[in-house]
Amino acid sequence: MPELRDARVAVLTAGGPNPQVMINVLAAHFPNLQVIQENSETKRTLLKRRARRLGWLTALGQLATMIVSRFGKTLAARRSAEILSSHNLSDAFDTALPVRRVASLNDPEVHAVLAELNPDLVFTISCRLLSRVTLAAISCPVVNFHAGINPTYRGQMGGYWARVERDEENFGATIHLVDAGTDTGKTLQEIRLRPSPRDTISTYPLLLTAAGAHQVVAALRAVLDGTAAPYAPEGRSELRFPPPLWTYLYHGLTRGIW
Repeated sequence: MPELRDARVAVLTAGGPNPQVMINVLAAHFPNLQVIQENSETKRTLLKRRARRLGWLTALGQLATMIVSRFGKTLAARRSAEILSSHNLSDAFDTALPVRRVASLNDPEVHAVLAELNPDLVFTISCRLLSRVTLAAISCPVVNFHAGINPTYRGQMGGYWARVERDEENFGATIHLVDAGTDTGKTLQEIRLRPSPRDTISTYPLLLTAAGAHQVVAALRAVLDGTAAPYAPEGRSELRFPPPLWTYLYHGLTRGIW
């Protein structure tokens, strides 16, 4: 294993402000960091996939929530800036950082890129589920940052659902190994915190990313130097999705959980 600062770390992501925060922190600790960024899936593709799984009514309700939540975009932007400032972090894109753009992280070309890069560790954040074929093409450990506490808040919007279920003690994030399931790999570390009353479904992910960024560095170092102690987390396992509009409005209007 190389010296930790010399370790080759590859980040797989679909991009965006929250992943960029994490990437900027990782780049400061791992100079050989490489980023492979896939195109985001279209809303049409997401809608069809969720409709197949959950039904059209729920899928459309989830899409409506995402649209309605954007009305608070100005307030969310102000709170996001405050979160970044309080953690001394930035979501600015680093033009000096090498980024390879691909259509999908599950495309064969990505397998070739990973073989060329030969990373010591792969880190995933805010990207689509890696296929079994892609995972089989990766010969090093794969670690994911998930904005929810596994296994009860797997999937999406873990922080929001912890609040809705009056489970504030499990408002947090998980750093875990990746397997073929959705956030089902063994846990490396957990991050727990209390959100501000001004936080919403739009800022929960950034809040958790900012709070967990430096713990991710520590977790990756432990994996790289062989001192990590992965464990299977306890609790019921449940896969989460964004709330449909009627659920979002109900908890927002009755309990102030937006």
